[in-house]
Amino acid sequence: MTDNRFADWPEGLQKEMQENTHNGCVGSVLVSETDRVRVWHLHLPVGKRCTFHRHVLDYFWTCHSHGKARGYFEDGSVRDVTHFPGDTKHLNYGKGEYMLHCVENIGDTDLLFTTVEFKQSANPPLDVPDSVRLKVPA
Repeated sequence: MTDNRFADWPEGLQKEMQENTHNGCVGSVLVSETDRVRVWHLHLPVGKRCTFHRHVLDYFWTCHSHGKARGYFEDGSVRDVTHFPGDTKHLNYGKGEYMLHCVENIGDTDLLFTTVEFKQSANPPLDVPDSVRLKVPA
């Protein structure tokens, strides 16, 4: 029997999801990190998509721009959302819970988000590479 959950997905997206099941990069750049929080910026130009990533920590995001986004989720669902400046959502995960998804900009304006993860959550933070950390000139 064929799994049709991903029938509406663009070609190659399911493979990308499988390759990024433990990707902890929930934004474009990690702009600040302490023992308590990680602060991310996400910039999605028109027609672009961030890669799949896994949320394991309690967090919130705030949108800074008007626009339309399409989310692709691990269960095969696809959801379209209209965002506006100040649009904010809080999410929480219990021990062992997570969300694996990616976001595509399907509107006609760039999308800008700030995401704040709380490191003292039910799950330990996922590792992130140094390449996503903001480089501040010395």
